[in-house]
Amino acid sequence: MVSVTIRIKPATQSRWPDVASAFDRGGSNPNSCWCQRFRDHNAATNEDALRREIDRATIPVGLLAYDDEHPVGWTRVMPRRTLPGVTRNRALRRLLDDDDSAWWVACVNVQRGSRGEGVGVALLKAAVEHAREHGASVLDGHPVDVAMSKSRPSPAALFTGTVSIFRAAGFREFGRTYPTRPVMRIELR
Repeated sequence: MVSVTIRIKPATQSRWPDVASAFDRGGSNPNSCWCQRFRDHNAATNEDALRREIDRATIPVGLLAYDDEHPVGWTRVMPRRTLPGVTRNRALRRLLDDDDSAWWVACVNVQRGSRGEGVGVALLKAAVEHAREHGASVLDGHPVDVAMSKSRPSPAALFTGTVSIFRAAGFREFGRTYPTRPVMRIELR
């Protein structure tokens, strides 16, 4: 058995090459998701939008996971109010309170070769601390409940994370928007 040591660092302008590398194969296509699913932007590509966002951020909008010196994962964690795809979603609005200090985990991306090694849990635990350090009252996410799925979801459908990694990081379910889609929270105050 190989022991993996995961280190987490904020996604900053100087770490842009690592951000791109963390997206694995999707990083070669500037119009793949680039963690823009819940964002609105006017950039030429999703890659340009994320790069501009990271370059301009005073508080990092994401975290990178490293195995040794190699980037193997990414998570977007930021104030929920800054994610229109979350705040305008009717199913989520039924469950979420109006809390300007609530934060959201929008994406948990782990490279194929590093899945099942604790990278996702390490990213979520670091996201909790990142949100707490920046004044968040709660940290929420909308993972996939693979156990409730009638068929095996494609890896691309799991970009919001899975229930198992959210539970392992201390999150608790407080509602569902669909049988396979719980909304999970960790209280930070």
